[in-house]
Amino acid sequence: MNQQDWTRIFDEEMAILSGKGDTWNLLFDESIEPNNPDYGWTKYFRKTSARFSCTSCRRTWPSNRVMVIFHMRLIGGQGTVKVRPLRQECNSCPTAAMVKPLVEPDNIHILMTNLVKKVRRNCYHEEIEEPNRVFNAVDVKSPHEPDHCEGCRLGVCDRD
Repeated sequence: MNQQDWTRIFDEEMAILSGKGDTWNLLFDESIEPNNPDYGWTKYFRKTSARFSCTSCRRTWPSNRVMVIFHMRLIGGQGTVKVRPLRQECNSCPTAAMVKPLVEPDNIHILMTNLVKKVRRNCYHEEIEEPNRVFNAVDVKSPHEPDHCEGCRLGVCDRD
């Protein structure tokens, strides 16, 4: 996961809000609890696709069930979005560590476009009727494995 790509795309997508006079920044935060945002923060979950690579055996796998957790707030002209892309672990290694997803730039753009809509609805109280964009799926040959998914363990994985 390249945080610079996420931040750059976030800044590009949030530029639509530049006329509002507020400053927005993106923070990666592995400690945010999906369903327990701090007081004054709003939670937002989105699903995307990504690829993973085991740090032990180098096995790689794709997934179309990668949850990304956002917590957002706007206070005094300063907007902050905390993000936590949820991880998965290798099903071949008995002591596999959870690994971060590699999300393609096109899907980061889609995530951020949808995030901006959510910010406009929740922080600026705008009526946005436009539906959310759907991520670009990858070809997956095996079923989702809840035992190896951080989103499933946290109870936020979208199993649709």
